Amino acid sequence: MTDTTSALLRFTTAGSVDDGKSTLIGRLLYDSKSIYQDQYEAIERASARRGEEDINLALLTDGLKSEREQGITIDVAYRYFSTPKRKFIIADTPGHIQYTRNMVTGASTANVALILIDARNGVVEQTRRHAIISSLLQIPHLAVCINKMDLVDYDEQVYNKIKNDFETFAQKLNVKDTQFIPISALKGDNVVNASEAMSWYTGQTLMNYLEHVDIVNDYNFNDARLPVQLVVRPYTDEYHDYRGYAGTVAGGVFKKGDKVQLLPSGFTTTIEKIQGPDGEQDETFPPQAVTLLLEGEHDLSRGDMIVGTENPPELSQYLDLMVCWFDQSKPLRPRGKYVIRHTTQEARCIVKDIVYKLDIDTLNENDDDKEINMNDIARISIRTTKPLFVDPYEDNRITGSVILVDEGTNNTVAAGMITLNKNEINMRNAGGDYEI
Repeated sequence: MTDTTSALLRFTTAGSVDDGKSTLIGRLLYDSKSIYQDQYEAIERASARRGEEDINLALLTDGLKSEREQGITIDVAYRYFSTPKRKFIIADTPGHIQYTRNMVTGASTANVALILIDARNGVVEQTRRHAIISSLLQIPHLAVCINKMDLVDYDEQVYNKIKNDFETFAQKLNVKDTQFIPISALKGDNVVNASEAMSWYTGQTLMNYLEHVDIVNDYNFNDARLPVQLVVRPYTDEYHDYRGYAGTVAGGVFKKGDKVQLLPSGFTTTIEKIQGPDGEQDETFPPQAVTLLLEGEHDLSRGDMIVGTENPPELSQYLDLMVCWFDQSKPLRPRGKYVIRHTTQEARCIVKDIVYKLDIDTLNENDDDKEINMNDIARISIRTTKPLFVDPYEDNRITGSVILVDEGTNNTVAAGMITLNKNEINMRNAGGDYEI
């Protein structure tokens, strides 16, 4: 379908405060020659003004004025760069506990999470917290970068102890692929170039790992899903019969001539044409943006979904979600009413129950504490005003995720992952109804 090394890679950074996340990204950009000379000169001057002897590469990513003044990262800073082998989007996320919601935002679409550990401190609370969040978000690949090895004399035993500690902790996490790399972001060891000071390490550098990690299988290629984003009607003499359905493929493979099902109507038809950015194509797969032309005339609009005839999504108004609560001013309320956004569809919903709060440090489920405030993670049950076409998050991160929006302020108050299984859906759909 696609070359594993040419696919766009999204990765996020995570770790405790001062573990060196911004410095690492600055080093990646600098050593891979992905910054311009004027950018380098600007951070050189900024470093001199701060009285720093060396150039502070963290200033490449700490773009907010308040971050530079405090010397910390408080927002999600996105950076784009490329090498001859791959294009990258970086989400540099905060390390402070109070910005856990930002880490969730940055990690929600990531293929890889870089977990930084200060070699002097080892695995600490925030390391565990961010690893757990990465596991909950089911980020397919973890690169555990044991940083500041220069400050422990590049000691192999220090690296091995931290690696063993993390592996012991991670046994209870749902992590499919973990890579350990000893680095010094400040000195550049094993970031882009192999370290001469750590000849005992024979694995990949971080850049080599990022360029070659296989992300093609991170997508669900079995269950075909295309949420309709826009109905394309040119309304010209040449295209007076043209009706296309545009969107980003969320799962599976669509081929010209395939039978597909239209939701919510349930009608079936055949794909007549597939049009992509470069013209007509024979097939399409995630995460391509395309327009499908179907045989016959159909009543489809934004929020509807085109799916394969095999393994269609579940249609349900009853959902269980794992949510990370974002709202600083209001806690999550039982019987609270919110707008729910799922793929290209929008509805209203009511919180039926707060099942439990998750202890983010131990993964224990606390069903006595129902006070859900900012940065808390909880399992909740909701009912929506209309059925949504959903998959469990573990099957499809796109059709299995939602956001909740405050009706009054229009602020996003939560990100949610759908956890409901088929049996639960069938049982709860057979239940009663009520108005929201």
